[in-house]
Amino acid sequence: MVGKSESDGGGDKPSDLFLRIGLDKTTAENTVANNKVTANLTAVIHEASVTDGCDRTVGNLLYTVATKFPANALVHRPTLLKYIVSTKIKTPAQLEAAFSFLTVTASDDLKADDFDAACGVGVEVSLEDIENAADEIFEENKAVIVEQRYRTNVGELFGHVRKKQPWADPKIVKQIIDAKLYALLGEKTAADNEKPVKKKKEKPAKAEDKPAVEEIAPAKPYEEEINPFLIFPSPDQNFKVHTEVYFSDRPVLRACNSKDVLEKHLKVTSGKVFTRFPPEPNGYLHIGHAKAMFVDFGLAKERGGCCYLRYDDTNPEAEKKEYIDHIEEIVGWMGWEPFKITYSSDYFQELYDLAVELIRRGHAYVDHQTPDEIKEYREKKMNSPWRNRPIEESLKLFDDMKNGLIEEGKATLRMKQDMQSDNFNMYDLIAYRIKFTPHPHAGDKWCIYPSYDYTHCIVDSLENITHSLCTLEFETRRASYYWLLDALGLYQPYVWEYSRLNISNTVMSKRKLNRLVTEKWVDGWDDPRLMTLAGLRRRGVTATSINAFVRGIGITRSDSSLIRLNRLEYHIREELNKTAPRTMVVLNPIKVVITNMDAPVMDLDAKKWPDASADDSSSFYKVPFSKVVYIEKSDFRMKDSKDYYGLAPGKSVLLRYAYPIKCTEVILADDNETILEIRAEYDPSKKSKPKGVLHWVSESSPGVEPLKVEVRLFEKLFNSENPAELEDWLGDLNQHSKEVVRDAYAVPSLKNAAVGDSFQFERLGYFAVDKDSTPGNLVFNRTVTLRDSYGKGAK
Repeated sequence: MVGKSESDGGGDKPSDLFLRIGLDKTTAENTVANNKVTANLTAVIHEASVTDGCDRTVGNLLYTVATKFPANALVHRPTLLKYIVSTKIKTPAQLEAAFSFLTVTASDDLKADDFDAACGVGVEVSLEDIENAADEIFEENKAVIVEQRYRTNVGELFGHVRKKQPWADPKIVKQIIDAKLYALLGEKTAADNEKPVKKKKEKPAKAEDKPAVEEIAPAKPYEEEINPFLIFPSPDQNFKVHTEVYFSDRPVLRACNSKDVLEKHLKVTSGKVFTRFPPEPNGYLHIGHAKAMFVDFGLAKERGGCCYLRYDDTNPEAEKKEYIDHIEEIVGWMGWEPFKITYSSDYFQELYDLAVELIRRGHAYVDHQTPDEIKEYREKKMNSPWRNRPIEESLKLFDDMKNGLIEEGKATLRMKQDMQSDNFNMYDLIAYRIKFTPHPHAGDKWCIYPSYDYTHCIVDSLENITHSLCTLEFETRRASYYWLLDALGLYQPYVWEYSRLNISNTVMSKRKLNRLVTEKWVDGWDDPRLMTLAGLRRRGVTATSINAFVRGIGITRSDSSLIRLNRLEYHIREELNKTAPRTMVVLNPIKVVITNMDAPVMDLDAKKWPDASADDSSSFYKVPFSKVVYIEKSDFRMKDSKDYYGLAPGKSVLLRYAYPIKCTEVILADDNETILEIRAEYDPSKKSKPKGVLHWVSESSPGVEPLKVEVRLFEKLFNSENPAELEDWLGDLNQHSKEVVRDAYAVPSLKNAAVGDSFQFERLGYFAVDKDSTPGNLVFNRTVTLRDSYGKGAK
């Protein structure tokens, strides 16, 4: 007999339910670990009536619906689920098209024919259709394909075919493209398997000009190139006029503009996308802001629109000119150019005038409750005793607030919203508070300042923002956002929330970052161990690699994932492999005396790039080779073994770019353990072929020690993957996150390295010159090691 738990899932564990719809075990376990996603997916499974299980393809689409569009964000979800279960919608491409269509369609305006056409329902793409599309693309690009052969960007070909046949099966498209490549080019040749060498530019080498060479990191995993901005509607879709208005009594879904308001808006924007990047200048930007920049500036750039850099400067107590200057600088460093730089404080007069209008319309009142009283009343859903005071009285008191006639903390202006709503952010939010504090941008003109909840949506409207994009923690504020604009009769932008960026072994909260800095747990906002953009830049991370990392993550509404740090490191290595020239540095030197060498010193050629051409002298640097060289202490052992490739008594190794050497004697200190010196003989004929290859540094002339440099080695700042969840998060700090090596030896060519220059120290990692460097003391920060696990399957 089938019981309830088997027939309808009522008594099942969530993991059992998830496995029955085809999720793999790992995905099911990760989903259960997130309460929000578990609740959403469970609701979707019951709503779709597939508690007994379903095809894996259907299950994966249901999972996408649950993680990207929960019930309170999509009124059409029941319809969408019917289409999925009936396999009318059966591919991710169709589902994305359905999302785009439904999010801009009113609840009573859904027409089945339009919906079917928008997401390819009933469209069958034959093998012949796909082949014809592929033939057209290959014909258009034949010359390039023949020239580049198997280095052709298959992802681009794939994208072109999918554009012609958007509902085609991606697997079949890939198979056909591979088959056509083989038919055109034949078997791969030896040349096809060689690594590409890019010619060096003639001008002096800068980071962006250096040749691209792949050596240490593994080949980048194949990923289909998907435009992350396709999820956002265009303005002509976005601003369809709707008759219904959504606010406190049910979830706010979208903008609702009257025809007059919409026409006035479009007259300003001409139908272009307008976005804004709105940081608060109360600290340094971190890598989470890099994602926000990518979304805001990137969408505007993708659609040929405009993006404001707008400082959200409504709290004068926390904001500084230092932070304002830093933000502008770092936005430019990240490669973004604002359409215009504005401040919320630029609109203080308009905001004040609109607050007066809000009072006149009966939608705001002056309140005298203390912060504790406001909190208590909101928790109990109780109205303030002053909520229904006469409009004229509130107008007079608000004017007194503006003129400094009421003490700080004795009055606020609150919006009269809905104290009985299910949404806490509709409980009469504060619009203005009194602060007798000068403003870093507006000066001392004002003693009342607007709140974020009051300011943000109004300034979006005043600047004619088309897409107001923010992270998911602001989702519940959407109701208040649209309530206020509706109450004032202002233009309403399209609002979209996306998942924030969470990276392992670090903290992203500005409050926590501020504590780390002010309490001196780290060496300032630009400490290379922090995930601040200033810290990453100082460490040697490039803006290009950060943007590639953010693009690879994508823009979704799933907030369940913690991105492993090694995924970021993978993109850093990908970039530095192309831009950081090779050189040699010995961190912990041990002296080797070559006893059979007569010449005082020889100048040898060492490669900056592994595939350097012998005809290109700029791809080499000179390294002295003398009677005294230094190798790493860890590269020498007193006892040899089969799996050891370093130097040992009686054993030979190859000194990179130089000669084989063989250890003939070891000089020990009086304790008979401490090694003072290794003696060796070199093979000038190079006939011996040892397996081990070591990096090394030599005296530049007899008796003159090599160039001494300081090297700082950085590890993860926190021991735990998610320290933000710990009560004693400061107790989780990695006490070994920074190691300073003060007496490392470097080759002479590094003497003129400038602050910010990056190098690959062979066998050690990637390093950048730190700002603490002086002419007599170069300091290098380790950017990242050579190890890379992400490209080998890490998630």
